[in-house]
Amino acid sequence: MKIILSNEALLWFKEEMEAESGDAIRFFARYGGSSSLHAGFSLGVTKEQPDEVAVEIVHDNVRYYIESRDKWYFIDHDLHVNVDPKLGELIYSYEKA
Repeated sequence: MKIILSNEALLWFKEEMEAESGDAIRFFARYGGSSSLHAGFSLGVTKEQPDEVAVEIVHDNVRYYIESRDKWYFIDHDLHVNVDPKLGELIYSYEKA
């Protein structure tokens, strides 16, 4: 299980979420919506400091992470984060690890 962020996604976090050095961005499973991994669940993202990290990656001193309590959502998959060039919104894809 890994987190892979495109350069466009890193820029999106800096511009849209005002991520700066020392911040932490959490990816989490939320009830509702839909994803290719789990019906009835979708991926959420928020800026908050971690509690119990399962996996993380650091870029420009910003931590991007998944908590241990959310790793069930990603099990056996890597999370790829990119930006839709037309909509300017984050897009997520999952690849077998």
